Amino acid sequence: MRLTRNALFVLALSVLVSLAGCDRDGGSTGGGSGGSGDVVVGHYASMTGNETNFGVSTDNGIKLAVKERNAAGGVKGRKIRLITYDDAGKTNEVVTSVTRLIQQDKVTALLGEVASSRSIAGGEIAQRFGVPMITPSSTNEAVTEIGDMISRVCFVDGFQGYVCATFARNKLGHDRGAVLYNRSQAYSTGLKDEFIKHFKTAGGQVVSEQAYQDGDNDFSAQLTAIRQANPKFIFVPGYYTEVVNIARQARQRGVTVPLIGGDGWVSEELKNAGDALDGCFFSDHYSHEDPRPEVQEFLKKYQSEYGKVPDSMAALGYDAANLLFDAMDRSPSAGGQDLAKTIASTKDFKGVTGTITLDDRRNATKRSVIQRIQGGKFSMFATVDPPK
Repeated sequence: MRLTRNALFVLALSVLVSLAGCDRDGGSTGGGSGGSGDVVVGHYASMTGNETNFGVSTDNGIKLAVKERNAAGGVKGRKIRLITYDDAGKTNEVVTSVTRLIQQDKVTALLGEVASSRSIAGGEIAQRFGVPMITPSSTNEAVTEIGDMISRVCFVDGFQGYVCATFARNKLGHDRGAVLYNRSQAYSTGLKDEFIKHFKTAGGQVVSEQAYQDGDNDFSAQLTAIRQANPKFIFVPGYYTEVVNIARQARQRGVTVPLIGGDGWVSEELKNAGDALDGCFFSDHYSHEDPRPEVQEFLKKYQSEYGKVPDSMAALGYDAANLLFDAMDRSPSAGGQDLAKTIASTKDFKGVTGTITLDDRRNATKRSVIQRIQGGKFSMFATVDPPK
């Protein structure tokens, strides 16, 4: 779901990796391409740092999928071994983790990240070394544009912007909106642009567009400008750590209109906003209230394993891992090119977050859920299908 400040760093990284040489010839070595021993899968995630909830939930979903698949015999008779490295939400740690997973641990494939900027950093390395990577939840379009090694199981910001805009305009009936976004994040800026485009197409007007950046804690100036513009709602395409502060400060300054956001809101930490987020909405990848068998079976298994209700990051991690294992079963070999092509050919995969078909850009096509917040809890309010 981040970018601009990291662009030069990633460029420098590409040069360093190129100088290191690509010894895989389009496929992984060691635990990757051999016909015996464990199938090694790498996961890099923010297990600590500002988005710890994202990383831990995703890792829990992946670990559950690995446990179930190994209990069922693994992949072609080989046990799956998961290696997870903590990138602490930092791009330089992504570089270290992904390079180590590929060169030292000899992974067959990679899973990660949640944040789009970090997936871009990791994806650049995976593409150069010919190692397939599936991101569970990075929604910025640039992630899969890196190359044919990179896929995702989540929808993209173009669709998510459409979802939020059409929901605000058509379902809630609002024609005047404001936007408050993080200019430091690829996720936030990309989703903001898509929302504005679709909201205007639907006949809406953006009366105020305000920005902040990583590390900001005081949003008073932006909220004052927004209040003076008199919108019917505020679109906040940020992460949960920012949304809690924004919601509290908005209510303290007399801004009472609902906030609407994207999947970066997904976290039980929203309860820390108290009643400031009551009656607000965000787009999501799944709801545990969905009666589909895939959802309810996952819910029971996850609660049994971890003692809590899984969020959509956990569900996406579970889906990404299981889609990878399905492709490993179907792939003619464990080599990077064969496996990447097989992943890209996935059609009608029955996942927890929906029926997943990857398009020609290796992006998932599926519906979105709109969650409503009340008392710090989420409930499924509506669903939005991709436009035809």
